Amino acid sequence: MALSQTVAFIGGGNMATALIHGLLEAGVAEPSRLLVSDVRPESLAQLNARYGVQTTRDNRKACACDVVVLAVKPQSFPSLLPELAPWIAASSLVISIAAGVPVHAVEHCLPHARVVRAMPNTPALVSAGATALAAGKLAGAGELALAETIFASVGRVVRVADAEMDAVTALSGSGPAYVFLLAEALANAGVALGLSRETASILATQTLYGAGKLLHESSEAPQALRSKVTSPGGTTAAGIAELEKQGFARAVEACLRAASQRGAELGHAAAAALNAVSEQ
Repeated sequence: MALSQTVAFIGGGNMATALIHGLLEAGVAEPSRLLVSDVRPESLAQLNARYGVQTTRDNRKACACDVVVLAVKPQSFPSLLPELAPWIAASSLVISIAAGVPVHAVEHCLPHARVVRAMPNTPALVSAGATALAAGKLAGAGELALAETIFASVGRVVRVADAEMDAVTALSGSGPAYVFLLAEALANAGVALGLSRETASILATQTLYGAGKLLHESSEAPQALRSKVTSPGGTTAAGIAELEKQGFARAVEACLRAASQRGAELGHAAAAALNAVSEQ
């Protein structure tokens, strides 16, 4: 069922493009109800040609839509939000996908807006994303449901508290990079064992894809699936024993803790910058 609301994207980059593609592909929105605002005319022309969506270089037109998705870099917020503040209607839903910018910082600049913070990840580009949503003070069940409908068009959606977003960023937001790093490591190890680079890369990529698909589609827990591959005294058991000896689980936890801490630092900096701008 298509949305009855109009949706504007301020910023026409990769994530906005992924959401537009997902909404149209899933039949959730009609092109006539989608608007993109961007400073780059070439990006607008490409989006219009590819998807038939409306485009503009005037953010005021975007603010007239029912849903306004802030799809720009976090460093653009101190100049963007004060510009939007006079034009955002109290009835509008504002969705921020800027990493590291807490809900309260957006609300500080847009005090009458119904704000939902979203943390999608890059697999949204292939409709396999993971998105977490956190509601602001004025966003109710209806706003969360609407945001969930939008992001469900490109993958799975969960709801969390804004205080949990640093952990979400560390796990699913940054998570694809960890998987890509594992793919590199597997391929490099395969080459070290005598495989060609092409063969090792194909096997590593397909193994990660297949294991992820199996995990996604299975009703069994990761531990149960792992045990089915791990015969006592076999090759997999030998490999896992070495990973445990090297502190694999501890390294993963330390990785997420470091990423989460950095997310908190960036969030504090973003909030301070937005507070300073709004007080001028």
